[in-house]
Amino acid sequence: MNPPLIKTTWVLGDKKKLISVVMKGLNDPIVIDDEEFHNPMPPHTQLTDQQIADVLTFVRNNFGNKASAVTPAEVKAVRAKLK
Repeated sequence: MNPPLIKTTWVLGDKKKLISVVMKGLNDPIVIDDEEFHNPMPPHTQLTDQQIADVLTFVRNNFGNKASAVTPAEVKAVRAKLK
């Protein structure tokens, strides 16, 4: 029903894209491993840069994933571009 978090390019790929999904939400269908997902994700703009960085770092380093951390500075930079 919801997109997988395990070893996908959405989770392990471009951090800016992942940060944008958390901040702007997602309404369009996405395809992961040839499967289409349609559930919308609301934006989470109320979260602080640190909270977003912490959640995304957790996801990028759990569930069998091993990827670099997301920093509050990276979140801040994406937030500034979205304004």
